[in-house]
Amino acid sequence: MTQVGEGQEADESAPPIMTFGAPTAGEILAERYELVEHINNDSAGRLVWRGVDVVLRRPVAVVMRYPGGDSATEMLQAAVAASRVIHPNLVGVYDAIDEDERAYVVREWVDGQSLRELVGADGPLDPARATAVGNAVASALAAVHATGMVHGNLHPGTVMISDEGRVVLADARTDGADSQETDVRAVGGILYFALTGHWPHAEAPLHGATAGHGRAAIPDAVRDASGAIAAPRQVRAGVPAYLDDLTMDLLDAQIAPPGSDVLAAELARLDIPAEDHFLESAGTLRFTADPEDDRSPLAAAGGRKVAIGIGGLLAVALVGLLIGISVLGGGDDKKGDKEPVAQPTASQPATEDTAPATAAVRKLDIGAVKIIDPDSKKRDELDGADKVTDGSLDEGWDTQTYKSAKFGNFKRGMGVWIDLGAPHTVKSVQAVLTASGATAQLFAGTSNFPASSSGDKDLVKNYQPVGDALEQYDGTTMTFSNGFNADQKYQYLMLWITELPQKEDGSGYKLGVQEITVQGS
Repeated sequence: MTQVGEGQEADESAPPIMTFGAPTAGEILAERYELVEHINNDSAGRLVWRGVDVVLRRPVAVVMRYPGGDSATEMLQAAVAASRVIHPNLVGVYDAIDEDERAYVVREWVDGQSLRELVGADGPLDPARATAVGNAVASALAAVHATGMVHGNLHPGTVMISDEGRVVLADARTDGADSQETDVRAVGGILYFALTGHWPHAEAPLHGATAGHGRAAIPDAVRDASGAIAAPRQVRAGVPAYLDDLTMDLLDAQIAPPGSDVLAAELARLDIPAEDHFLESAGTLRFTADPEDDRSPLAAAGGRKVAIGIGGLLAVALVGLLIGISVLGGGDDKKGDKEPVAQPTASQPATEDTAPATAAVRKLDIGAVKIIDPDSKKRDELDGADKVTDGSLDEGWDTQTYKSAKFGNFKRGMGVWIDLGAPHTVKSVQAVLTASGATAQLFAGTSNFPASSSGDKDLVKNYQPVGDALEQYDGTTMTFSNGFNADQKYQYLMLWITELPQKEDGSGYKLGVQEITVQGS
């Protein structure tokens, strides 16, 4: 069990941290967080405790630093930034408090261990599990990057694996030393470590991923005489070629990496049940350069084919093989009468008879937006809908102030309806709100309805939920990424708000929607 802040435990030989007024078991911080057990200290000298939120009666991790003030600014700023993004593969951040003599961050408690500890104890992961871990990490990064932020601290110690198998990413940094590109390249490092037990950091270290010391050390990658790292397939048997290629391409500084959303979509495509073996022959759809072709300036030493446009190739891969799956899987009783359809590979480019490529995942344009208020007679809260898609977080649409969280018990809820202008494949919908603590769900429909009370009632009646509702979250960003059907096109979506957060002054309940963005193709 680990909850270390940096993912690196302190060396056993290091002297214990001695601080005046150090916390003790049973102490209650901020009149709310009871300290239960000291877990460990991380490599940055922070104390990590298991605690309990005595108000909500839930376990928490408390990461404490002495002193507070300026020395703890980066830790607190990173926690505040992380709290704004809600995603199942990101550790939840609940609170960040500076008491001058000490500062601490309260976050979700994860029963489990870090990827570093898991691989260190049990050895490298099998390819299917490594792919699943990479998929979860890339999905978390996509949610972070969609807000314009950077994680900046991705390595095997900050990837947590719960006892139930949930993968969560913890401990972002805000020191400005990294970019979204370095985050994406770090996913290649995670895949490499998961597949080999080695970390490719020595020649091009990833921020926060130094070798460490003592039991925190991460073995360096296997290298040849020139210092080049060995591919996973050269380190251990059984690594599929497509996963080997993807990992090495992400680590290759000469190859432009894809966006995190595109990488997440590709890893999601590869993250399939182990009994489905069609990927062994088809693999990742890649544009490659033949090392023997003089026109390829990026041909790699040793004969490995180099992807010359990984962002584009992953976009091609998003649906190319899914179409192949539907062909191979059939779906009717006569599938045995059809000959298998060959899948395009690097050595067999797609022809007119093969599946066409799809566009890359991108931010979709929103054609129209309106407020849905089926239970109001006055209908005086409809203005400002256009502000939720204007690209600015400075203004948005606000509800009125109500006496209770459920719209004064007079309404089922209110919605923000958007028209994408045409049917699209949708990957995620993100809403930036003015406060945390709201309850909302995403809905989709196939028809528009008149802007009237009766029209709104018909719309709510006919639209269907997409995924699960988001309830009582920490942060101000809601991300809906589950429940979309890859084979379905969406044009009309609605963010349906069912519960409002309380205003800071306690005078009532109100919510503002600052911006809604949709990712898809």
